[in-house]
Amino acid sequence: MRKNEYGGMACLLLTAMIWGFSFVSQVAGMDSTSPMFFNATRFTLGAVSLLPILLVLHRRRATAEGDADTVPRMTPVPSARRTVLVSALCGLVLFSASTLQQYGILYGRSAGRAGFITALYIVMVPLLAWAFLRRRVTLFTGVAVALAVAGFYLLCMTDSGGALTLGDAMVFLCAILFAVHILVIDTLASGIDPVLLSFGQFVTTALLSWMGSLLEGSVNWSGAADAWLPILYSGIGSVGIAYTLQVVGQQWVPPTRASLIMSLESFFSAVGGALLLGEVMTARGYWGCILIFVGTVLAQLPPRLPRWLSGRKGETADTAHHS
Repeated sequence: MRKNEYGGMACLLLTAMIWGFSFVSQVAGMDSTSPMFFNATRFTLGAVSLLPILLVLHRRRATAEGDADTVPRMTPVPSARRTVLVSALCGLVLFSASTLQQYGILYGRSAGRAGFITALYIVMVPLLAWAFLRRRVTLFTGVAVALAVAGFYLLCMTDSGGALTLGDAMVFLCAILFAVHILVIDTLASGIDPVLLSFGQFVTTALLSWMGSLLEGSVNWSGAADAWLPILYSGIGSVGIAYTLQVVGQQWVPPTRASLIMSLESFFSAVGGALLLGEVMTARGYWGCILIFVGTVLAQLPPRLPRWLSGRKGETADTAHHS
């Protein structure tokens, strides 16, 4: 394993940690702001935090095009209209998912539970791809779904067999929408610059959140001042910093290994909830978290195990090229 790959894995691990602890800030932000206003401010900060990255990438691209102006372009560049339309569609789905998640967190008030329930989107992606895009489902997917469903039941149902709470149900629906969000990007965003796409969808989400906040009359600047640290962390930390680390890390780490590392986000949400919010789950809840985590890991494994995971001797590890 190369030194660059170790550095990339460290970046991805830090990304998962930042995202996991972001659930703590989302819980804390509900003490003084509404879900719609909290999302409006944090996605605005998230979009603004990407502007320096966009500027640097634009300058690099302009320099590269200037050095290679005599070389014919082989890859078609998406039109501005297509970029805007796809970004707006992704932003609409992201707005719906984030709004449901934030209201679910408001009613549930648990960073750990929200983190693990949200992580179910990883299991739902192949299921939705099979249902709507007719993509093949592997044995790993079937086992992952079974484990995740069992874990979800243990985590969300009380020992007395009570019904699903409103908060958990809303976060579960948000997980479905996050899975839809990934499939929309996978299907429609081919060739679009990922940073530009992220900026566009964050702007769309912020605008829709501001509209919703104005309509419900929840704009509260004094509350935002009280929740400045959670808003700052959720906006700049989990978007600007974590997104940059993700882009850097994935340049050096193969996709399968990268997704496995970033799935630790749910684990860090539970750690953050326990350390910073004093959250404690029942033994049944912790077993549910374990099953969901194992299910999300299995859902990310390819149809054929990579050689580094299968333990075959005399063969090299990942051979996929990444840039």
